[in-house]
Amino acid sequence: MFTQSVETIVEAAVAKRDKMNESLPRYALAALLAGAYVGIGIILIFTLGAPLAAAKSPFQPLVMGSTFGIALTLVIFAGSELFTGNNMFFTASTLAGRTSLWDTAKNWVVVFLGNLAGALLLAWLVQGAGLFKAAGPDHLIFAAAAKKMSLPFSELFFRGILCNWLVCLAIWMSSRAKSEGAKLVLIWWCLLAFIASGYEHSVANMTLMSVALLLPNHPETVTLAGWLHNMIPVTLGNIIGGAIFVGMAYWVISPVRGAVKSK
Repeated sequence: MFTQSVETIVEAAVAKRDKMNESLPRYALAALLAGAYVGIGIILIFTLGAPLAAAKSPFQPLVMGSTFGIALTLVIFAGSELFTGNNMFFTASTLAGRTSLWDTAKNWVVVFLGNLAGALLLAWLVQGAGLFKAAGPDHLIFAAAAKKMSLPFSELFFRGILCNWLVCLAIWMSSRAKSEGAKLVLIWWCLLAFIASGYEHSVANMTLMSVALLLPNHPETVTLAGWLHNMIPVTLGNIIGGAIFVGMAYWVISPVRGAVKSK
């Protein structure tokens, strides 16, 4: 039913594995860019959302969700390596026998750390630019970060699953779309659903929580311990959402197989 699309995803994962093995520094740079690109989207939506939150506007989730599409658009169209997307890619390719469990684990670790480096770099640039220096303790960026840092582990975990289910669906559908316009619309819809619904994305949270931590006037509810409290369950949930609900699901529907080949 989806054999050609699954094969496309599998071949993409093989190409990613080969590029990583060919030059780890260059591949890590591509991961760094993805972390920064997602961060650009976060800064945009919180810049737009802050005055709406202050005004208690019911349109805040709609506006923020409608504009976050720039994040995945940059990742896909500019070209970069996103941890949450690779959860889907490498699950399908490993089930197909085209990559190994070691390839998958290595890729996820390298890309996660690269995304984190990019998110931290962007957070440092934003802090240096003074974009939120006038933010009070009740500013949206602090309120959102504090909430993410205090939600129960189980809620963060399940929100992570739901989030990456949508993000990987956006990548999956855009890989099947025939036109650039269709790809953009599909990305827009999925990310609107993710942001407006309040789901949790590990790479997006890297920038949001890091910006909040770096600002000198952050409230006591924004802490490094809270950063870790959020990141662990959200990352685990993201892996399941992308790997099981998209990568494995579509491979089971239309399995493709082949021998593992290392470059």
